[in-house]
Amino acid sequence: MAKTESLSEVHQSVNTDKRKGWRRILAFIGPAYLISVGYMDPGNWATDLAGGSKFGYQLIWVLLMSNLIALLLQSLSARLGIVRGLDLAQASKQAYPRWANIPLFALAQTAIIACDLAEIIGMAIGLQLLFGLPLIWGISITIFDTILLLFLLNKGMRAMEGFIVSMVFIVGISFLVEMFIVEPSLKEVAKGFEPSILNGDALYIAIGIIGATVMPHNLYLHSSLVQTRKIERSNKGIKEALKFNLIDTTVALNLAFFVNAAILILAAAAFYKNGLHEVAEIQDAHKLLSNIFGNVAPTLFAIALIAAGQSSTVTGTLAGQIIMEGHINLRIQPWLRRLITRLLAIIPAFFTILHYGENALGGLLVLSQVVLSLQLGFAIIPLIHFTSDKKLMKDFAIKPWVKVLAWASASAIIALNVKLVIEEISGWAKEANNWWIYVIVLPALILIVLLLLYVFFHPLLEKKKNASKQLVPHGDALDIGKIDKVSYKRIGIAVDFSKNDRNTIRHALIQGGKGAHYYLIHVVETAAARYLGKDVMDHETQSDAANLEKYRANLEDLGYDSTPFIGFGSTGKAIADISNKNEMELLVMGAHGHKGLKDLIFGTTVDSVRHKVNIPVLIIR
Repeated sequence: MAKTESLSEVHQSVNTDKRKGWRRILAFIGPAYLISVGYMDPGNWATDLAGGSKFGYQLIWVLLMSNLIALLLQSLSARLGIVRGLDLAQASKQAYPRWANIPLFALAQTAIIACDLAEIIGMAIGLQLLFGLPLIWGISITIFDTILLLFLLNKGMRAMEGFIVSMVFIVGISFLVEMFIVEPSLKEVAKGFEPSILNGDALYIAIGIIGATVMPHNLYLHSSLVQTRKIERSNKGIKEALKFNLIDTTVALNLAFFVNAAILILAAAAFYKNGLHEVAEIQDAHKLLSNIFGNVAPTLFAIALIAAGQSSTVTGTLAGQIIMEGHINLRIQPWLRRLITRLLAIIPAFFTILHYGENALGGLLVLSQVVLSLQLGFAIIPLIHFTSDKKLMKDFAIKPWVKVLAWASASAIIALNVKLVIEEISGWAKEANNWWIYVIVLPALILIVLLLLYVFFHPLLEKKKNASKQLVPHGDALDIGKIDKVSYKRIGIAVDFSKNDRNTIRHALIQGGKGAHYYLIHVVETAAARYLGKDVMDHETQSDAANLEKYRANLEDLGYDSTPFIGFGSTGKAIADISNKNEMELLVMGAHGHKGLKDLIFGTTVDSVRHKVNIPVLIIR
């Protein structure tokens, strides 16, 4: 069997040819470390500080449990991507009808906005700590990180992510060192690993810890990132990929656990022990660093806080594209998607500062993590269903004991959420002017519960006729038909596997006839393709390559010579590069048919291409 080939990853590029032992493992290292960055974002810091200061070491077991749940679920996410070549959103689109995918997309997008809210607050606090900038201005500045993000991505994901991860690692070391300086009680720390009954604020913060640790958008992201590895599509190759990705996930998430545990223990030893039980602000940790480490540590803390927020911004942006493309098959420009998400997250931050003051941001940070936890059920339940399906996963369906643990984890999370909702609504019901509970909250809650039940029962009851057929965002290749001869000898044809392809190809063949050579061009625009380029080997890339081959074979049967080419990332640039490199004499493209505002949102490929080539471009409507 052929050896598993290494592909470029977000942080590094590793050649696995003829590598053994640790060198071979390193070829698979990467996806989980990108995921783990999100497990150490400002939302985690806030919930860990709140839990440690208010309840001492009591919630350490919640942190451990949430980390074990995260490890289990992320391994299932990786398994889905490796075995089926689908991310979680694509698998959901295949398994559920369109009407269900729309609210699933909305809930997943809400989770990303909640995550982005934590990043906004964290970055604003970091700017305040570093430069003394008011939080309201810091939050405003975060709007422009859309431009910064795109600039850094063009400079290279590996260098940027390596820098950010190293900064977060430095903060983790700082907290670990500080934990030993404050000398926590090891006996009380050990006692904190014993499970206890949670009520009231303890339950609220515990759910926040779970939401901050087990992040729903990471489940979507991980199932996509593992597909950047080109593996041998045999039982041996898949088993090897699963094993090494499990190692990757275990090490990365355990490192994140130790960082979060250090923060919680630090808060317990420094605040709870001294009677300070209402400390949920990141600024307090900054002051603590200043008292212990002097002037260098606070600066380092603030820089790392900004870096942590930016690293989570990258993963959130990528996950947002995966969710949008997978659930509802909608693609818009990355900068616009990023800007919309950021604006939706900024609104509650602005409102909180203007109405309640800067001191309320800590509570908003914890609330954002609770929102993440409330969305988890809608990501976890489909994930367990998909990885349990023996018909689709074949020999790689999860074992019964893993399924039991997965469903137990899902049940625990959902049960905690139900308990929290009941307690919160009961508290609201006691307040005056509570009409909005019955008009808005309860109807919305009923709809959410019904959707959750549907998500659970639908895969059990629905028997698909073609369950093994994997859907992709494009249609199937079409029959072209007989075409007359024309004169061009080297003709490029841009295709997108839509109903317009037939007309585009027919016009191209009319121009060149059977004496010309045709270059079939298609550009993969998935989230992974935009950032990883030619190194991506996700399901859509493989499906598009197969569709191009169908076109090539179809043309060959009709007597036309053609060569398929796949580009990656920016559609206009990729088409132009392929055209120029192959010295084409004519380029034939199909028009989208939209204009004005839609051109701004979806991009104008035709305009982009015609400015980059020096050959005639034939536009077919």
